[in-house]
Amino acid sequence: MRLTYILSLFLLTACGNVNPPVKVFEPSKLPLDKIRLPQGFRIETFAERIKNARSLELSPNGTLFVGTRGEGKVYALKDKDGDFRADTTYTIAKGLKMPNGVAFRDGDLYVAEVSRILRFENIEDNLANPPEPVVIFDNYPTETHHGWKFISFGPDGKLYVPVGAPCNICESEDKVFASITRLNPDGTGMEIVQRGIRNTVGFTWHPETDELWFTDNGRDWMGDDEPACELNHAPQDGMHFGYPYCHQGDLPDPEFGDKHSCDEFTPPVQKLGPHVAPLGVEFYTSQQFPEKYQGRLFIAEHGSWNRSKKIGYRIMMVKLEGNRAVSYEPFAEGWLDKGDV
Repeated sequence: MRLTYILSLFLLTACGNVNPPVKVFEPSKLPLDKIRLPQGFRIETFAERIKNARSLELSPNGTLFVGTRGEGKVYALKDKDGDFRADTTYTIAKGLKMPNGVAFRDGDLYVAEVSRILRFENIEDNLANPPEPVVIFDNYPTETHHGWKFISFGPDGKLYVPVGAPCNICESEDKVFASITRLNPDGTGMEIVQRGIRNTVGFTWHPETDELWFTDNGRDWMGDDEPACELNHAPQDGMHFGYPYCHQGDLPDPEFGDKHSCDEFTPPVQKLGPHVAPLGVEFYTSQQFPEKYQGRLFIAEHGSWNRSKKIGYRIMMVKLEGNRAVSYEPFAEGWLDKGDV
């Protein structure tokens, strides 16, 4: 079953008026019984037929905003009767260029295209008749290779926006590539805060320290088992995480590795699997799960595309002691069944 066609919730057992709202939920025919979870958990379908879904943002009022990549659309889903299933879907925008990233702040929805950041103001009062977006920033590169963006507001109130490398492996004269940037909610003050990051499409902040944690997708075409994708920690601004010179903290790049030693860069906290393509990452801080899950990092692994034996297609957990990873294990798996997705 394709993850891009379904949004799932885990439940502990215990540009103008684009489209009118439509009912989106029908009884699921997906083989959810194949998904393996810890004892006491179950998985249910929240919404189906949300094609090419990538990033999710849940507002305080319970509206789930959904960004897409190839589909070019942004959706809003509402569960109006509280049964943990979406009743209605709204198309907020269409015809956008890879609107992967969505973020919500002070009643407004922010959407990241390849080169622009849009703001849909007072969106929850206008789901059926969305306003024209305000373009708050339009000076990111137009390169589409790793051009889709995850976005999120940090504890400092600023919007964090990554810019992926414009290639599999290369040096670029434009320093904004392979970085994480941030800007004010009105689009001013854009600055680069972290470098040497090939393609991050998931980051979050520690609930106690407010320090940045993020995943990074490793380069391709170094074989099935190298390099590992990464979970990284940035306790301060201005750090460099190695790309394109060093991968996984200790593996020099065969083309660029002679220019800098791996010792010059910040290594990952956890090496993830090779080519697992990690996307979203989040600290668990809610109360539904047992106590042992508090503070664990959950990582969604999209899964490999160029490995002879597929890997990923799962949700992994990382347990931390301080800033050190002490375990990396599956929470939910089964989307990859005998080599098929």
